[in-house]
Amino acid sequence: MTNTDLRIVFMGTPDFAVESLKALVENNYNIVGVVTAPDRPAGRGQKLKQSPVKEYATSVDIPVLQPEKLKNEDFLNELKALKADLQIIVAFRMLPELVWNMPRLGSFNLHGSLLPQYRGAAPINWAVINGDKKTGVSTFFLQHEIDTGNIIDQAELAINEDDTAGTVHDKMMVLGAQLVIKTAAAISQGNVKAVPQNEYNKDVVLNPAPKIFKDDCRIDWTNDHESVRNHIRGLSPYPTAWTEFVLKNEKTLSVKIFYASFSETQLPVGAIETDNKTYLRIGSKNGSLNIEQLQIAGKKRMTIEELLRGFDAEQIISVK
Repeated sequence: MTNTDLRIVFMGTPDFAVESLKALVENNYNIVGVVTAPDRPAGRGQKLKQSPVKEYATSVDIPVLQPEKLKNEDFLNELKALKADLQIIVAFRMLPELVWNMPRLGSFNLHGSLLPQYRGAAPINWAVINGDKKTGVSTFFLQHEIDTGNIIDQAELAINEDDTAGTVHDKMMVLGAQLVIKTAAAISQGNVKAVPQNEYNKDVVLNPAPKIFKDDCRIDWTNDHESVRNHIRGLSPYPTAWTEFVLKNEKTLSVKIFYASFSETQLPVGAIETDNKTYLRIGSKNGSLNIEQLQIAGKKRMTIEELLRGFDAEQIISVK
């Protein structure tokens, strides 16, 4: 079966998914339809905003479906009318069985980890938070339990010391698109031998990747400085690690921290050191960190030098 013979429905919403959809189009795959999130109000004017996937799909004249509910009868009839041989899912919501089981060749998902490691909603964040040196992408056929289907293929990606969740995301987006193309080609040529996940990483403790909430983002300065730094970069740029500055007037100031580097200075846990011009350090369990990029509540994101030009850091007593 050629690329143009294979009828594909693509499902995705954010920028991460666009790269895979674009790769499929540029490799002449027959994308007969795209399923993405409905337009949502956004910005100060609350104007309706299209998803990145919809914006790209409409730019290349691919029909778009935007169901509120995936079990809606009208949507299911529209989806069935597309007569897809294969569905490809990248960064989309959980699908009911009557959707993922519809195509004759099945539905495969691209996941941002080396499954079965980091099943869940935030695999990139947790891999960086945990200080992993590598991660990767996996394609797998969907089945009932989320992120547990038989693995089709994988590709590894190094996590460098200075990587953040954001930089890993961007590299993974490109690597993932390449794996989607490789997987689609294997399926169209009948060369797939999907392997159950229990055949991978035997006798290795599996880390989960649950959704991250605000309380998970709070920095615990009693942890060692490497763990604190990993926590910061694993949540940067989103949803962002945060802490509170305790001021001399006994008020607190909420602060998001996007990047920090190791300091050789030893400080007590939660203590602050600054020259009020070029640096601000915060103590942790066995060292301290230089805060490089941050955002005070109500202000824009800035470097520490930019902050100190207009903010008297000497009024900060400690962090909590």
